[in-house]
Amino acid sequence: MREFIYSWLENRIFLWLLFLVNLGGTIYGYIWYEPQLSETKPVFYIFVPDSPTASLFFTIVIFFYLIGKRWRLMEALAIITLFKYGIWAVVMNFLTWQVTGNLTPDMWMLIFSHSAMALQGLLYAPYYTFKTWHLIAAGIWTLHNDVIDYVFMQYPVYSRLEEMIMGIGYFTFWLSVASIFIAWLLVLRNNRYERSLQLTT
Repeated sequence: MREFIYSWLENRIFLWLLFLVNLGGTIYGYIWYEPQLSETKPVFYIFVPDSPTASLFFTIVIFFYLIGKRWRLMEALAIITLFKYGIWAVVMNFLTWQVTGNLTPDMWMLIFSHSAMALQGLLYAPYYTFKTWHLIAAGIWTLHNDVIDYVFMQYPVYSRLEEMIMGIGYFTFWLSVASIFIAWLLVLRNNRYERSLQLTT
């Protein structure tokens, strides 16, 4: 089963499709954040659209794979932020459901797409070759983003969850810590499962 899955992940056509899906999702994500960005100070622009920036990191990683190159810092940023914001969005949508009693088609779309976002970053972990300093740099970026979101209050807006924002900030911080640990576990730990990326057609 594992070999079957990785035979797909190493297929060039599949990787191009994954690149296009992530590129489209990234563009859509930035458009989705446009109303919030229109009210955001320019200095915070880069920190507001969390999920599309995470998928942008992975889109760049895939592109480099397709042209036979590596960008190891992007790999570290991708695995941490894809897992973090993928899980975060799923939890926020289910929390909104608990508060409102409604689970709309848009919410289901966000749950599905962000679950896939978190999963894809983990599936490609055996191919990542980043080093400890890449993980540290990506971890600093991730935790710094939490400071911007919940100290400078630039977090993604879920209007029905405003009263819970301090608890959400606490949860988000520990989700960041867990995401960094998972990245270390899957990529830097001794005896981790790893593969050489040899694209097939």
